[in-house]
Amino acid sequence: MHTVSDSARPLAGRTIALPEARELDRLAVLIEAEGARTWRCPLVAIQDAPDQREVEAWLRALAAGELDDLIFLTGEGLRRLLAAAERIGLREAVVAALGRARKVTRGPKPARALHEIGLHPDLAAPTPTSAGVIETLSALDLRGRRVGVQLYGEDPNRPLVDFLDGAGAIVRTVAPYVYASASDAGAVVALIDALEAGQVDAIAFTSASQVDRLFQVGGGQGEGGDDRLRAALARACVAAIGPIVVEALGGRGVRIDVVPDKAFVMRNLVAALVAALGPRA
Repeated sequence: MHTVSDSARPLAGRTIALPEARELDRLAVLIEAEGARTWRCPLVAIQDAPDQREVEAWLRALAAGELDDLIFLTGEGLRRLLAAAERIGLREAVVAALGRARKVTRGPKPARALHEIGLHPDLAAPTPTSAGVIETLSALDLRGRRVGVQLYGEDPNRPLVDFLDGAGAIVRTVAPYVYASASDAGAVVALIDALEAGQVDAIAFTSASQVDRLFQVGGGQGEGGDDRLRAALARACVAAIGPIVVEALGGRGVRIDVVPDKAFVMRNLVAALVAALGPRA
């Protein structure tokens, strides 16, 4: 059977840092299939919200038909809501209620999570950002509509919630998961040292929380820590999976080199890295 030698692969000889946690193995396989070595440094872990009472109350309201519209910002959030519904014996009722409600999604991941249970979005944001969701909703009459909003992490997403309030909607939010540190500070510092030493050719960010964690640790390394981190990142090709990560990096003053031009998913991120780095001369 004919196989492609490592040296013939487009990313042969490259080292690419991966701050991803939840789908780290999947992303690493895609990168390594192109010939690169991966530097695995998961920066953020995802955990169920420690207090599940609010999550369960939101699910009971959904199952009882008390929500007309549902806004899903992440696929992880929808999957964790379904898992929580399973734990309290409401999965079937929740899935039925999801089918009846008008569903709005931000990006491909929540849409994919809906497809996994045989459903699809009724409305999809033109860009996978909260601003894109607001743009989609701006054309609708939301007065008196009972709107459930799936948040992520501990971000209250005031722009989206304030828009809904201003449009006359009755808003009920739920935050089914929180972020936690996945690598100890020493592992993160080692990654920053490697970036600074030019030992990493590229770093591929897949969430804004990874950027936050990197700067949390980097900024804590004495005076000028943020500047040192920015300079270290400037030595590598910085890849961002989509607009939210671009915003997080840009807000920190980081140059972004690679962004997929459509469908902000891991496979397209890898393809964009291949196009940017290409085979070495």
